[in-house]
Amino acid sequence: MSQRQVVLDTETTGLEPELGHRIIEIGCVELIDRRHTRNNFHYYLNPDREIDAGAIEVHGITNEQLRDKPRFPEILEPLTRYLEGAELIIHNAAFDTGFLDHEFERAGAGHLRVGEMCSVIDSLQLARRLHPGQKNSLDALCKRYDIDNSQRTLHGALLDAEILADVYLAMTGGQTALNLEFDTATTADGRRTASQRRRTPVNVAAVAPDRADLEAHAKWLEMLGERSLFS
Repeated sequence: MSQRQVVLDTETTGLEPELGHRIIEIGCVELIDRRHTRNNFHYYLNPDREIDAGAIEVHGITNEQLRDKPRFPEILEPLTRYLEGAELIIHNAAFDTGFLDHEFERAGAGHLRVGEMCSVIDSLQLARRLHPGQKNSLDALCKRYDIDNSQRTLHGALLDAEILADVYLAMTGGQTALNLEFDTATTADGRRTASQRRRTPVNVAAVAPDRADLEAHAKWLEMLGERSLFS
């Protein structure tokens, strides 16, 4: 049976969903049997609240850009269909799953929980196991595994998910994607997008995540500090 994995990232109005912060961008990249399918899921979302100035400095997304975008309840059904049963790969998973669970609650779907819909691998915890005592931010891992992140001048959910997919494949056995200068993808709303990142093959020893890695997403320890590790 084919293994379906989804690499997921979000951008938000701030750091704490408990204080009313919201998801403003969600990007997902699908892998089947460790190969990119280009069946991506990507939306910008209207949060119905102001974005913190500090968050804008990180991702560059402003309220004006989001005024005509859908709200989270409008994408809830296609999102849950896309995620259902997948193995999620998320860098600092507690941050993103926490925001998603809060969005489910606000949308009237409080019975939904990411950890019950999917298994979750926290790539930050995996990187810390493989590289103890070293920097394990996404940028640091790109440098370590020779992954091209030259377009990452600001955070972006879909771009970061694409980069994380390459990093995860490198960390767990080597890159298996086609080495193309230009890759095309189809997003959830039917748009064709192009990425100019060159995918570089990397051959390293395979290291499978253990149970501790799979359970790490449920822990909220040091959330604020760990979120900063993604930059």
